[in-house]
Formats: sequence, structure tokens, C-alpha cells
Amino acid sequence: MSLNWVRVEHYEAMSRLAAERTFAVIERRLRGNRPMLLGLATGNTMLSLYAQLAEMLNQRRLDLSRLHTVNLDEYVGADGHWIPAGHPLSYRGYVQKNFFSRLDTKLGMNREHVHFPDPARPAALDEWIRSMGGLEFQLLGIGFNGHIAFNEPMPESVISAEAFAALPSRVVGLTELTIDTNARLTAGGDHSKVPRQAVTLGMAQILAAKKILLLACFPQQRQPLRELRQGRVTPELPGSYLNNHPNATIIYADDPVRLEDGP
Repeated sequence: MSLNWVRVEHYEAMSRLAAERTFAVIERRLRGNRPMLLGLATGNTMLSLYAQLAEMLNQRRLDLSRLHTVNLDEYVGADGHWIPAGHPLSYRGYVQKNFFSRLDTKLGMNREHVHFPDPARPAALDEWIRSMGGLEFQLLGIGFNGHIAFNEPMPESVISAEAFAALPSRVVGLTELTIDTNARLTAGGDHSKVPRQAVTLGMAQILAAKKILLLACFPQQRQPLRELRQGRVTPELPGSYLNNHPNATIIYADDPVRLEDGP
């Protein structure tokens, strides 16, 4: 199955369609009394999706006790640990504020089922995901340099396409473009607030997800998407690996959001 491209009119249409597709997978798994491993992404792209998804889950009264979430990444401080959840850039804080706090507590979402890669033991999450049968559904954004999660581009002279696809969860240094982008989007332009390292889910676990849904809504994402459309898979454009995935979809807004405005 080739990569599926879906063009929608604007950000809210993108968010609505993505929420519907995500909900459909969750409902099918949970109605079948099976555990559901849902891979979560963060960032401004996902804000409306999570609000709408929480509303759908609340309305349909799904039992969420078998739902597990796996976040792609989290920033790592100078001490080698996660930054505090109260830090304005924390992705643990982000999912709590924008998704979990919106869920009706009566649905039974277990906070012990919320998983992040641990900078002290990143391989442990890979092992656990494999033991659970892999991610059922993975949400992704794409960085302005083409990264997915914090798997940053690497020259082909440094790593082969096959080796890049096999990268495990690990602690990584962030590129200047990623630091600059995240400073503008989430830190009021203050580069000093953006940590220089993060722990990320590896390419291997992301690409092993049964279904992948990537969302794009910024004009700065148009260039990596153009390159991705060419079909060439290269570690210099991590998002290009979706071309090899058997069940991946990209939903992008035809009327993109301006970076300075946010969605």
C-alpha cells in the first residue's frame, strides 16, 4: 500500500478528520476488549485534535482502562533527567493539560498506562512496546527539517538508510533549527529555555506501528512534504520513511497556519 495523501481546507478540518480516524481505531480495539497502544505526538499541530478526541471519547463513554499511550519524546535537562512536568516546554505537562485533563475520570484511564521514553533506560520502552505487540496507531508531526519525533536528519555519508530505520529509542542532541523552531513556537523566542537534548522514541518502533497518521499545517512544512512526495527514502529526511510504511497517511491543510499565529 502506498503512502496516502489527504488534502483538507484548513487546520480545523485537518484536526477533525484526524480525531475521527484516531477515535475509530481506539473504539475498535477497546470494544473488542483488547489493549490499545496509542502513540501520541505533541506541538501546536495537535492541540485541536486532542480537544476533539477527548470530547468523542467522553461522549461515547468508552472504557479506557485498557488504553495505553506512548509519547514520542520529552526534553532532557542538564542533569540527564526529564525536565519537570511543570516546565513550560514539558511534553508530559502538554499531554496532561491538552488531553488527559479533558477526559472524564469515570472512563477509567489509568495514569500508569501513560508512557514516555526514559532517558536513563530508553531501551526499556522499546522492549515493553514489543512485548505488547507493538503500537496500534501512531500520530506524528513533521519538523521543518523533516524530522519525526526527535529523530533528526543525518547525512547518508554517516548512516545508511537501513541503519537509520533501525535506530532505537535514545537520548539525542537537538539541531539548531529544531531549537530555534521550538523557541519560537513554545518559548516566546527565548532560546535559553529550550533544552539541548531530548529522549526520543526510535525510528524502529515508530515504523513498526500498524498505522501511522502524520499531520501538517504550517507553511514551513511544505518543503519537507514536497521532498517526501518524491518518494526517495533517506536519513536526510526522516519523514521520507513513511513512503515504505504499509499503512501511513498524511493529512495536510491547504490553507496553512502562519507560524507567528499558531493554530
